[in-house]
Amino acid sequence: MTFNALVAREEQVAFETLSDADLPAAGITVDIAFSSLNYKDALAVTRRGRIVRRFPMVLGIDLAGTVAASDTPEFATGQQVLAVGQGLGESEWGGYTQRERVSADALIPLPQGMTLEQSMQLGTAGFTAMLCVLALEQNGVVPSDREIVVTGAAGGVGSVAVMLLSRLGYRVAASTGRPELEPYLRDLGATSIIPRDELAAPGAPMQKERWGGGIDTVGGTTLANLFAQTAYEGAVASCGMAGGHDLATTVWPLILRNVSLLGVSSIRTPKPKRIAAWSRLANGVDFAKLTELSRTEPLANITALSGQILEGQVRGRIVIDVR
Repeated sequence: MTFNALVAREEQVAFETLSDADLPAAGITVDIAFSSLNYKDALAVTRRGRIVRRFPMVLGIDLAGTVAASDTPEFATGQQVLAVGQGLGESEWGGYTQRERVSADALIPLPQGMTLEQSMQLGTAGFTAMLCVLALEQNGVVPSDREIVVTGAAGGVGSVAVMLLSRLGYRVAASTGRPELEPYLRDLGATSIIPRDELAAPGAPMQKERWGGGIDTVGGTTLANLFAQTAYEGAVASCGMAGGHDLATTVWPLILRNVSLLGVSSIRTPKPKRIAAWSRLANGVDFAKLTELSRTEPLANITALSGQILEGQVRGRIVIDVR
C-alpha cells in the first residue's frame, strides 16, 4: 500500500508518497491517526534548527495509532499505541505519516480512558510537563502558600503544566508575554499572571525569596532569575531554551538556600517512567479543558502552522491529523 509522509532530505522538506517497502526494516507497523506540533517539530519543518540527525527522515516527534502488524507478544494487532520522543523525527522515522514502523521499545500502550486524539493533545509537551511535575514532587516541592511559577505559560508545555499543578493543589503563577491571555491562563488554574519582562531582565545572583519552585520552558536570563528567586529547599525544573541556552548564575542558591536545579528531557525517558507518567496524565488531566486548549489541523497545514509556533502566535496545543 502507499501513503503520504512529510520527509526531510538534505536539500528540502516535502510531502512524498511512500510504500511499506520504504519503511524501516524492523519494528511494529502502526497505522497512524494523529501526531502533534511541538516547537522542535516546527524547527525541523522550517529547517530553522538542526533537529534531524540523518536523512532521509520522516518528521514528527510524536505519534498515536493502531498496530497493523507486530513481531512481538508485547503488542497485538489492533492495539492502540503511542510514542513520543525516543529519537522519533530526529534519528528514527517519526509521526508525520499515515503508516510507520516503530521499535517496540519506543511504543507504549495507550492509557486506559484516553483516546488517540487526546494523547496527542498532550503529546511531547504534555508528557514533558508531567515529567517536570514529577521532578518537583520527587524533590519535595509540595503545595504551600508560595506559588510555583511556570514560564512560557501560554505554550504547549506551559499550558499543561499550569493545569496539572493547579489540579494537584499548587498555587500557580503563570508568566507570559501575552497579557491578553490572562483569562485563558486563569481558567487553567493560574492564581496570578506575571509579565514576561518581569523575569527577563538580568538580576542579582541572589534575590528575594519568591517562589516555592518553578517549571521553566524559556532558559537564559529567565531561568537565572527563577533560580535566584526560589525559596529555601525549593526546586526549578528546566525543560526549554526558547529564550536562550546560556545560564549566567552562581552556586549561591544551591548552597545558601538548598535550591535544586533539575534538568528535564523527554527524549530518552526509560519505558517504565514513560508508562508511569502517561498513567498520571490519564488520571490527572481535565480532558474537557484539554480540548479547549487544543485544536486539530490536517497535516497539509504543517508548514504554515510551524511558522506560527516559532513566531509565538500559537496558544496551547496543535494536534495533527495525518489520515
